[in-house]
Amino acid sequence: MTVPSRSLVAAIDQGTTSSRCIVFDRDGRAVASHQLEHRQILPRPGWVEHDATEILERVETCVREAMRAVGADATALAAVGISNQRETTVVWSRRTGRPVANAIVWQDTRTADACARLAAEGGIDRFRAKTGLPISTYSSALKLAWILAEGDPGAAMGDLLFGTMDSWLIWNLTGGTEDGVHVTDVTNGSRTMLMNLETLAWDPELLGVAGVPAAMLPEIRPSSEVYGTGVGDLAGVPISGNLGDQHAALFGQACFDPGQAKCTYGTGAFLLMNTGVRPVASRHGLITTVAARLGDRPATYALEGSVAVSGSLIGWLRDNLGIIGHASEIEALARTVPDSGEVVFVPAFSGLFAPQWRSDARGVIAGLTAFATRGHIARAALEATAYQVSDLCEAMAEDLDSSLSGELRVDGGMIANDLLMQFQADILDRPLVAPALAETTALGAAYAAGLAVGFWSGLDELRAMDRPDRRWEPAMDAATRAAGIARWHKGVERSLGWVDSGP
Repeated sequence: MTVPSRSLVAAIDQGTTSSRCIVFDRDGRAVASHQLEHRQILPRPGWVEHDATEILERVETCVREAMRAVGADATALAAVGISNQRETTVVWSRRTGRPVANAIVWQDTRTADACARLAAEGGIDRFRAKTGLPISTYSSALKLAWILAEGDPGAAMGDLLFGTMDSWLIWNLTGGTEDGVHVTDVTNGSRTMLMNLETLAWDPELLGVAGVPAAMLPEIRPSSEVYGTGVGDLAGVPISGNLGDQHAALFGQACFDPGQAKCTYGTGAFLLMNTGVRPVASRHGLITTVAARLGDRPATYALEGSVAVSGSLIGWLRDNLGIIGHASEIEALARTVPDSGEVVFVPAFSGLFAPQWRSDARGVIAGLTAFATRGHIARAALEATAYQVSDLCEAMAEDLDSSLSGELRVDGGMIANDLLMQFQADILDRPLVAPALAETTALGAAYAAGLAVGFWSGLDELRAMDRPDRRWEPAMDAATRAAGIARWHKGVERSLGWVDSGP
């Protein structure tokens, strides 16, 4: 069967542990996909790296195999969109096209001492008014400064280019050393601690503090716009959508209006709420970020809270403790007990992100007795994600001076775990709603790309395509909920101050 010309949109979803390409039709339905994992390089405790060249090769293979699965070539594609792990930092040579070092991943904590030095004058919120971000190991700026100061670039400074994974992919997919387009979008730019939220431009003061040359930075562009055309398997296809992964999920969940929120449950867990066309400053440890910008329209903003360890905790139980053989076994093991037996698992492996922002925290399992079993630990591990998201919702409500109400949209691989989702609804005392397609990150990137080339007419058409699939209603009594949250907070207190460095 011949696939009609320009009848599909492809999305490249480049994540922390894997890359995938999903091909969508005009109704927003996935018609083909291919996914490949890449290595997690852990040279020292707290250091997490990726091989950017390996990721590029995996992405190209995913595109090729997804198109083969649907029986199409580049002529069938109207556009390509990209979503990406955000703060992960790549530096490469403009001349050779090769990275000068492994990419430093968003989870990496090697910059903790640099964060402490920056925060010594003005505190961790020193740049929050401009960037919406606290000083933390999370952001790209100090990762980039570390590569320039501590790495061995092997190239003249004027030859170096910086980008997060979106910039690296777009540069290569549009021709690399010969014709590569060096861009990022406002959502990814807002995560670097180098972009001014009001001007949506690189900030000279922040560049000076970080010691970053402006010439190596990508051009900041809207999230939905034609950046260039592809080469190779994507020859002639407009690359026209670009969103950081969590912003893409917010967009794919059709959270286009202020007050709408989603939480993605993947390697980490990420709660975002659309706050409209003006940024809302957080007073309770959340991040103010750009939600999206469509063409020349005003940008929309969001409040975000991030959980560093969510799905990756299940992998840790499998790989490091061996209490399960496959991630899919965690729910069955957790269901062997009626509750966690008062065991609390705080997975602060690389510190705690929002709302605590404590890089001195480390993981603890508290409340152990001789009664505790593998089932209790498994259940406490699942509950850890729900409690961390609950803390984020509470901080968000305080920032907005109102209690959060209405449904929370959920997506990501972990929503297949019914026990976790029901417990999350119970702890939040709010209904959860999941779409038919769990991986809305790719859908959001496809939406942005398709809008830029007129494949879809506008947001109203995308709203009409939104298809909720599952729902979880809260069923826990208030006393049980309050006791569980109090016990969780006691566990968090015991995780703090484990290491001396960090803000």
